[in-house]
Amino acid sequence: MVPSSLGEEMSIELTLPPEWEDDERMNFLFSDFKENRDVNTKDWDSKIDFWTSLILKIFRSRGTVCINLQELNKIFQRKGFVPLGLGTVIQCMARCGKIQRESEFAANVDCGWVSWGFGLLLVKPLKWTFSTLLGGSGVTLEESFVVIELVKEKAAELLGVCWNSPVANCSLLSFQELQTLSSHVCIDESTLCMALLQLQKEKQVTVSLHEGEKIVKFSQPGQDRVSSVSDVDLGIYQLQRSERLLEVRVEALGLEAEKCKEEARVLLREGKKSQALRYLRSRKRVERKADRLYVQLENVKGILDRIANSETDKLVIQAYQAGVSALRLSLKDGTVEGAESLVDQIQELCDTQDEVNQTLAGGAHNSTDADTDELEDELRSLLENSTLDGPSMVPEVPSHPLSPVRESGSLCDDLLCALPLVPQSHFNITDEELEKELSRLTLADTCLQQKNHTSPVKRAESAQ
Repeated sequence: MVPSSLGEEMSIELTLPPEWEDDERMNFLFSDFKENRDVNTKDWDSKIDFWTSLILKIFRSRGTVCINLQELNKIFQRKGFVPLGLGTVIQCMARCGKIQRESEFAANVDCGWVSWGFGLLLVKPLKWTFSTLLGGSGVTLEESFVVIELVKEKAAELLGVCWNSPVANCSLLSFQELQTLSSHVCIDESTLCMALLQLQKEKQVTVSLHEGEKIVKFSQPGQDRVSSVSDVDLGIYQLQRSERLLEVRVEALGLEAEKCKEEARVLLREGKKSQALRYLRSRKRVERKADRLYVQLENVKGILDRIANSETDKLVIQAYQAGVSALRLSLKDGTVEGAESLVDQIQELCDTQDEVNQTLAGGAHNSTDADTDELEDELRSLLENSTLDGPSMVPEVPSHPLSPVRESGSLCDDLLCALPLVPQSHFNITDEELEKELSRLTLADTCLQQKNHTSPVKRAESAQ
């Protein structure tokens, strides 16, 4: 942390590197630079890098973009000593383009902004002289420098705040309104001024003086650069300013009318009727004045709404114009005659394709006519043969009734009599079917033999 010699405020804001407590290391860093860098290049560069990175870190944490030698000596004071080489560090940073004198930084924008900086915007004079504008080799204690890296960061933050704020739709802002809006980004007026100058370099903002008041115009999101302040912008700005003033006055009159009403109520309770009537008359007069101002306020708001609608209409018309131009270009080489010719060509090609398909389909049909006829004849003959051979393949159903089974030994004869007649006509029966039929007959004979063998035994048992 920063030692107590820097004060309580600094100790809260700054956090210095660990080597700050190393006396030997800090004695080297606090020593002055050699007159010639070539004597010890490594030591020279290490000291430059240390102080450069530390300066950027400290001022980024503080939120400021301008430095001077006097402030640096105060910040980096340690045990009653100040660094002896900070002037050399500032000169090296300037040669490397990391910092610029405020005068040079503003002069690089344009001539109009230089004149604007001479008292219109910056409250604290930049102490510009013709010698500083021409450049000087020495570094004074109070000469202020702009840290380029930090001012670019602040400019980007400021532009983002304006784009994302409720006043983004306002064409112009007063400098006081901008200060209030960006107070959390630019902690002081000098930082805001440098950020605006950087945005001017980037063509994202313009500042002008209108009736003794500094007004600022930002670019809109999506635009590459800001447009100049026009009479329309000034008219809208005056209407918006009138709207704000009327709103304040109408609100104040409303409070005054309410106050008169309360006073009249109190006086009436005290029995002072005449005084209460005077307050009521005053209330009526204030209300009439507030009504007139409210009508004026509504008129101003109506005009602003019409202007906003006209801007929208303008964008729509521009979109229509762009669409017409694009459509004209797309139809440049296309005509009605050309379209009809293309349709005819497509129809001819389709007709030709249909004819080719029909020809191919007809040839294939003719080539298969003979085969189809032969197959139909063969199928017809198969149907006729199956009709002729069908009755001979199935045995006839017996027409006489089966005789009941008797217990005599003629069971085999009766079974044989019950069997259907053997067909006399030739029919197609495979060998497998014949073998199955023979197996069934053999099984039937076996059953009959077993039955005949058991019948005498049963009769003997019954006789006993």
